[in-house]
Amino acid sequence: MKSLRLILGNARYFGPSWVFASINILFGTWAIYIPAVKESLAISKSELGIAIFFLALGVFTIFPFASGIVNRVGVGKTTFYGVLLSCAAAMLPLLAPNYYVLTGALFLFGAANGITDISMNTLVTEIEKKDKVKFMAASHGFFSLGGVLAGLGSFLIGPLSNPVLHMSIAVLLVLVVNLKFRNQYFTELAEEIENEPFSFGLLKPLLLLGLISFMAMGSEGAIVDWSGLYLKEIALAPEALWGLGFLGFQITMTLGRFLGDGISDKIGSVKIVALGAILAILGYFLVLSGNTYLSIFGFALNGLGFSVMVPEVFRIGGNVKGIDSSKGIAFIAGAGYAGFLCAPPILGFLAENYSLTRSFVVLLACGFLILLFTLLLKRKKA
Repeated sequence: MKSLRLILGNARYFGPSWVFASINILFGTWAIYIPAVKESLAISKSELGIAIFFLALGVFTIFPFASGIVNRVGVGKTTFYGVLLSCAAAMLPLLAPNYYVLTGALFLFGAANGITDISMNTLVTEIEKKDKVKFMAASHGFFSLGGVLAGLGSFLIGPLSNPVLHMSIAVLLVLVVNLKFRNQYFTELAEEIENEPFSFGLLKPLLLLGLISFMAMGSEGAIVDWSGLYLKEIALAPEALWGLGFLGFQITMTLGRFLGDGISDKIGSVKIVALGAILAILGYFLVLSGNTYLSIFGFALNGLGFSVMVPEVFRIGGNVKGIDSSKGIAFIAGAGYAGFLCAPPILGFLAENYSLTRSFVVLLACGFLILLFTLLLKRKKA
């Protein structure tokens, strides 16, 4: 909890961390109104799926340009302007009068989120290097906290009965806090790195980090989407317990991120990713037991294991010798988002054609692969 105390006790660290919360407050508020948007525009599930794909497309479109923007504008300024763009873009999907405007609005929302994601992770990496502190994992904990705040905001759906007003309140909350704390990071610049000539040796650590990010974020997305169905169909849990796998996963994910920086400071980034992989593997074995309560505990253990992986690979990627931190983070973030988007439908295909149990065996195998990649990373560092 040292990094959490650091953030809460020092405005220099709270400002960047609140940006992480801001992104998920906006995204989470949009997400809870997806059914309402589908109904109001009278679109089918497949049309909704295509529209949401445009959100992902917006994220991926900005990634190749993100590093250049961050280095040209400044990482602090890009982070703040990204928040402003995200606030404006978050309003657009709920104001869309038809399906085609919705797809365009989601594309812009995705692009705004993408540039903010790269810049805020680069910002924290740069501050960590300058101040010799660690708070990356706790910042990602704030991202999880933003999702919790958005979820609590769902209680406003009934009383407000107005999606645009609800989003306006979320935007106002995000803006007020960011305006108050923006001076803590606005003038930050990313350290200029003299890039080394391209070589496979230089690319290898980024490829390994990208693969870890792909599998870690893919596993997160799969557990979020499929844990409830697994408890229902495989573990035969009563209806009241179907959501406990997801809840346990989210709680331990948030807790692990608040604890992760202190552990990372003691044992190092590569070792903590390896430890996370071991916890995730143990969690999958419990899930695959088929026992309701062991499965729920297994999902909670998964959350604890995966909580540290993405923040740590961002931290490692932002410190790869010879590569700008923004470029390293953009590459890893792109791989992670690809996993997050691809894994749930792939797991769904396996579940449909084989079994849901087989899908989780594949996730278990991914856990072992992550552990293998950390061993290769450790050898590379040595």
